[in-house]
Amino acid sequence: MTIRNLNALFKPRSVAVIGASRRPGSVGAVLARNLFRGGFDGPIMPVNPKHDAIEGVLCYPDIDALPMTPDLAVICTPPDTVAGIVEALARRGTRGVVVITAGFGEGGDEAGEQRRQAVLDAARPQLTRIIGPNCLGILVPRIGLNASFSHLAPPRGRLAFVTQSGAIVTSVLDWAKRRGIGFSHMISLGDMADVDFGDTIDYLANDPDTRAILLYVEAITDARKFMSAARAAARMKPVIVVKSGRHAASAQAAASHTGALAGSDAVYDTAFRRAGMLRVDTLGELFAAVETLASTEPPAGDRLTILTNGGGIGVLATDALVGQGGHLAELDDDITTALDEVLPATWSKGNPVDIIGDAPGKRYADALAVLADNAETDAILVLNCPTAVADSMDAAEAVIAEHQRWQASGSGQRPVILTSWVGEHTAQDARRRFAEAGIPSYTTPEAAVRAFMHMVAYRRSQEQLLETPPSVPELFQPDHDRAKRLIDRAVDEDRAILSEPEAKSLLAAYGIDVVPTEVAATPAAAGEAAERLGLPAAIKILSADITHKSDVGGVVLDLETAEGVRSAAEAMQRRVAKTYPDADLQGFSVQPMVKRAGAWELIAGFTEDAQFGPVVLFGQGGTAVEVIRDQSLALPPLNLKLAKDMVSRTRIYRQLQGYRDRPAADLEAIALTLTRIAQIAADLPRIKELDINPLLASAGGTIALDARIRVGEAGDGAGRLAIRPYPRELETRVRADDGSDYLLRPILPEDEPALHRAFSHLTPEQIRLRFFAPMKQLSHMAAARFTQIDYDREMALIITDPDRVPGEAELYGAVHIHADPDGEQAEYSIVVRHELTRQGLGRILMEHVIDYARQRGIGAITGEVLRENQPMLALCRQLGFSERTDPDDRDIIEVQLPLNDAG
Repeated sequence: MTIRNLNALFKPRSVAVIGASRRPGSVGAVLARNLFRGGFDGPIMPVNPKHDAIEGVLCYPDIDALPMTPDLAVICTPPDTVAGIVEALARRGTRGVVVITAGFGEGGDEAGEQRRQAVLDAARPQLTRIIGPNCLGILVPRIGLNASFSHLAPPRGRLAFVTQSGAIVTSVLDWAKRRGIGFSHMISLGDMADVDFGDTIDYLANDPDTRAILLYVEAITDARKFMSAARAAARMKPVIVVKSGRHAASAQAAASHTGALAGSDAVYDTAFRRAGMLRVDTLGELFAAVETLASTEPPAGDRLTILTNGGGIGVLATDALVGQGGHLAELDDDITTALDEVLPATWSKGNPVDIIGDAPGKRYADALAVLADNAETDAILVLNCPTAVADSMDAAEAVIAEHQRWQASGSGQRPVILTSWVGEHTAQDARRRFAEAGIPSYTTPEAAVRAFMHMVAYRRSQEQLLETPPSVPELFQPDHDRAKRLIDRAVDEDRAILSEPEAKSLLAAYGIDVVPTEVAATPAAAGEAAERLGLPAAIKILSADITHKSDVGGVVLDLETAEGVRSAAEAMQRRVAKTYPDADLQGFSVQPMVKRAGAWELIAGFTEDAQFGPVVLFGQGGTAVEVIRDQSLALPPLNLKLAKDMVSRTRIYRQLQGYRDRPAADLEAIALTLTRIAQIAADLPRIKELDINPLLASAGGTIALDARIRVGEAGDGAGRLAIRPYPRELETRVRADDGSDYLLRPILPEDEPALHRAFSHLTPEQIRLRFFAPMKQLSHMAAARFTQIDYDREMALIITDPDRVPGEAELYGAVHIHADPDGEQAEYSIVVRHELTRQGLGRILMEHVIDYARQRGIGAITGEVLRENQPMLALCRQLGFSERTDPDDRDIIEVQLPLNDAG
């Protein structure tokens, strides 16, 4: 389930309170009071056989006695009663239930888990949606709904706050009330037996009353649904998240609190970044980030100019900026000269721009006027500390006036302005005035810098969501059958670890360069293998029982002769037998030494996270990898852009770019290796862990010197990935009516250049019929949204050249369907290049996308067609679509094709 029936929870017309009470201090009494006093317009019906009336309203003995079916029911009765109550409500037609009660499996209690399942079983037949159990409730101020036992009710606003923890709701309400912050929704999810973060993000993303979505996350329950919802929402509005459980002890506490697996915090961080969400560390930062994003557009970059009347606070701001990865903006000679003309001779002559403690408002305004023209600055942080010789309020009014002058002039891109008036008594009025003027203001310089860097991070995440990746250098088809045979052999032999030669053979099947390696059963055979492969050679002990070979002397390098190899193997055999007498020794792996001047030792691979499935890893490799811990993570699938971003987040990245006489590594080859590792993770669900260490990288490319692969049960196959991978199985050759052959395949992000070229081939009439309006060109944002799709929710099939790489291949036609989160229906759109119309390509595209939608269980395909577009209407009739005139526009025909029972 996703957003189905969530309107019953968040837009109910009537509410029942099961377990309402008059007993002072009880949850039932607080719930009833909050509901009756919240301003809700519809009927509120308390249910409790012990009372005749509650809050002056008739109380009903049971659900059957209710005079009408409530859209929403709030339950606060003992846990053993809840499943029966949910069953009775669902039978009557109630579609939304909030279960306040705890006792449903928190901390792994078996009886509680049985109660939880009974509640879900009771709700499922009627698709009744459940929030909770073990939650504080929900608040929707816009409709006066306070279905919670909170001590405060928030004012109406445009922020939605979603949390697992009820205590966090009350803390946030306290914090927000003092600041006058309002909310569109406050949702306490509790244990998320049914409605979870993915569901609520989907709902709130399309809610016009919600400007930003704020999350407090302890754990998520459905990684793919969460990622799909978050990626879609982040394209429409800010999604800002606080994730608790950053460390092992707090993660364990969170898991025991919610009953959900916490997973790795580093992987959560990776998922949030991939989705385009902004992660902050504290609740205070959460709301500060919202206030900042509400006040101003994010800056174009991370170059900050600091304008201050105190050197000390300027230094504090600089320390904070550098510590968080930002940069001080450069002041060129022209800017410095202009500042000399308006500032006293004692100003700092650099950034921070210290205008001295006696600075009046005019000095602030004059300096701002100059700095606004500095092309090297993205934002200006204006600082003020109170002094006896200058009026802080005068300075604030001058900053506000200058900012308003910028807005009125409308001339070009101006830097973002942030302020921090330090102190309490003298700064309060200034902060109030800044708030009234829409200028972000912070109590400390460090907080201001943190907010600036949050804006920088948010801008970067938004740009990354829409950035077009480079095309792949060549068409590549892995030898999937060869890889699968290697895995099947290990499974048949009841081995969890592939031998090193097997692991390298599998990597080679996916186009990853490896060192040629042979298996030798004896020391003598090892010497012979070394002669065949080439000397000098390296040998390694071969044993599934020994993971880290170098720890037990199981690796010897730079052996110059075959006899040296034989002697080293014999010594290794004795050494390992003494250290690990129970280890099963299969022999030795033998390979030639690879010498690449100036090469770096890297690590690359993937492992499985409890929540998000396979996670790709990259970093500095070698024997000290666990000590150095220079690593970055990414969720598969990867393209070249995502892989390069992954490399850039490591410390070793600066070295890989080359320095002094050491040439740069082939970063393209490293990124390509990571994309192929990600493809292995997507294609081969039996692989649970893959390590290449070291992966040798130099200007000449990459080569895997050692590899380890662990296999296990296939599990959910491709479904275990948090992001649905490219559906290669949909690729097929098709033939047009004139006999021309094409490739039909799903669209890729790399296809954006081809999409722009295809758009240029459309006639104005085609554009008007397709987009219902004239367009001269397709914007990057529109093209990116069409090419960078979530294959779990939408599909775009294109007709293209069969033997050219994405980005370079031409795009001749495309059909796109976008399903609602419940899969009830999907809306289609289609276009074929003008010169290829009447070749049957439109019908081919429609038939394939209809088959795809049917296989995915989508209920119906719908579309809107201009009445004058007779060729499209004729095709729809041939394919079995029904037609009806749009009641609001007679020029539009609505077409629909039912596919499954859900339609």
